[in-house]
Amino acid sequence: GCDLSGVDLSYAQLIGANLTGAIMSRANLYYANLAEANLTGATLYSANLTDTVLQRANLTGANLTYANLIRANLYIANLTDANLTDANLTGADLAYAFLDGVIWSNTTCPNGVVQFTECRTPTN
Repeated sequence: GCDLSGVDLSYAQLIGANLTGAIMSRANLYYANLAEANLTGATLYSANLTDTVLQRANLTGANLTYANLIRANLYIANLTDANLTDANLTGADLAYAFLDGVIWSNTTCPNGVVQFTECRTPTN
């Protein structure tokens, strides 16, 4: 539950980090590696996750409202019950991601199409 709001963590190596409940609003995680990290219940409101590796990360219940996830690697990530309202997933890899209960509202999907329901792309 640490508060990392507005912190610049670009290029950080946070593989397997336990960030359960962390508050990371407006944090810059550009090109960070959070593979297999636990971000359950984390607040990533308006965070920059461009080109971030979130492969096999646990984002269950995470708040990703207004998050920038352009080209993010979410391969096999768990996004169950995550909030992706107004998030930008252009070019993101959602292959085999767990998407049950995700809130899709004005979300830009990997193919660049804005959706109010689940993103349907060839990768998920």
